[in-house]
Amino acid sequence: MVSPFGQRPFDIRMEWGPRGARELVDEGIAVAVVVDVLSFTTSVTVAVERGTAVLPLAWGAVDAAERARDLDAVVAAGRRDGGPGRITLSPASILTESAPPRLVLPSPNGSAICEQLAAVDVTVVAASLRNAPAVGRWLAAHGGPVGVVASGERWAGDGSLRPAVEDAWGAGAVIDAVVAAEPSATLSPEAAAARAGYCAVRPDLRARLAACASGVELVDKGFAADVAIAAGPSTSSAVPVLTDGWFASVD
Repeated sequence: MVSPFGQRPFDIRMEWGPRGARELVDEGIAVAVVVDVLSFTTSVTVAVERGTAVLPLAWGAVDAAERARDLDAVVAAGRRDGGPGRITLSPASILTESAPPRLVLPSPNGSAICEQLAAVDVTVVAASLRNAPAVGRWLAAHGGPVGVVASGERWAGDGSLRPAVEDAWGAGAVIDAVVAAEPSATLSPEAAAARAGYCAVRPDLRARLAACASGVELVDKGFAADVAIAAGPSTSSAVPVLTDGWFASVD
């Protein structure tokens, strides 16, 4: 029985969080594009721009440091545990510190979804507002069907999914770029809605990102630079594809 939540028969589909990713995979997508604008996939984009391979890992993994040592990699700390010489989930720290060859990057949302998808037969791509045009062109050339997964955030307390508007915009940016490269691509209503939302805020994207709930939260915690980095400009040519467990940019 075909699930309606898999959004067949559309070329480009869009869903939220780990459960949405599973639904899309179960209904036969070939490529899963994970979007976590504030901040996992922005951090991945910045890292691979600098030549660093990134291993996604679910937040709170007890063996993160041990795995990093075994893989001859650096493990990123949480934002609050940062400091001079230390890379964290913050994309600003990845831009300012020395770029390691390999980085283990835990996060509670985008990274956890990427780790989940690594276990199934699907191509996984990390997309942000910075690299959405490059990802869209790559997707149009690669073919589909494509599932764009907006990671969302987690509510404190029960850990339930909080749909985060910045991830809807990031998903919409990718979808808009696919359509620009391949106008015949068909969009599910969910994908079309994400695209429309992005196009509506695109003229004022930087201010909208700073004013949305997740942006305000980061600014209040002292991470305004992360919001500015996430807002673009959309000039990155990096297309991070998960290969043998690691994100690295493809041509």
